[in-house]
Amino acid sequence: MNDRVRHRWVAIALLVFLALALVGCGGAQTTTPTEAAATQLPTATEPAETEAETTLTVFAAASLTDAFGEIATAFSAANPGVSVAFNFAGSNQLATQIGEGAPADVFASANRKQMDAAIETGRIDADAPQVFVTNRLVVVVPADNPAGIVELTDLAQPDTVVVLAAEEVPAGQYALEFLGKASDAVGFGSTFGDDVLANVVSYEENVRSVLNKVALGEADAGIVYTSDAISEPGVTTIEIPEELNVLAEYPIAALNDSAFGEEAAAFVAFVLGPEGQDTLARYGFGAPSGQ
Repeated sequence: MNDRVRHRWVAIALLVFLALALVGCGGAQTTTPTEAAATQLPTATEPAETEAETTLTVFAAASLTDAFGEIATAFSAANPGVSVAFNFAGSNQLATQIGEGAPADVFASANRKQMDAAIETGRIDADAPQVFVTNRLVVVVPADNPAGIVELTDLAQPDTVVVLAAEEVPAGQYALEFLGKASDAVGFGSTFGDDVLANVVSYEENVRSVLNKVALGEADAGIVYTSDAISEPGVTTIEIPEELNVLAEYPIAALNDSAFGEEAAAFVAFVLGPEGQDTLARYGFGAPSGQ
């Protein structure tokens, strides 16, 4: 074989080799992005969203602060997923807020007058309120009693610093009723009520403010509910006789436009039930009349 023929066969062999190489490369499988994703291990399942918690908004008289706080804890424990948020204030303030459209699910008032005001707004049905507890008045003085007040008549002594709840607040109205009764009673004198009012240095927006001022020594005496005084170590009490005292009746009702009507009704039922009533009794409240 001459050199020319040999070179031709070498060239043919090279061409064949290159052709086979190209075929081999063309036959290699490529992986598309979609196919690559399909080969990946499955990711961990996303945790399911937890069920949203229901929060009831309860408007309640300031004198219910401690007792309702404990009741709310027990109610939430008995009704998983339902919590309670409170708006504590004077009942007159709460009724006004309800009338202005403030979001609320339950209203617990310290008297019927403010519950009636809420009914007039149309947000509480007239037959909905139920009296769930009663209360009475007591005179409180600072624990060290710097003014030496030991008798009810001492409230009328000149220069005695007295604080009361405002007349618009149920506790304030009840205090005025007591002073009126005492002024007509034997042993007090007809000017007793006026003399006590002359000693009043401030009218507070709720009964808890009265209690706090006396406990802090900012006043010589104040008139609050029995339930307020029972849990405040900073004061001592002077009892008001039954015939001069006032029975405060507290009504409670669910609002008819509550977004959580079933839960609101359940809270009212819990307050009226054995556990709620036992808690209220421990905080110095009385049972509804007739029970």
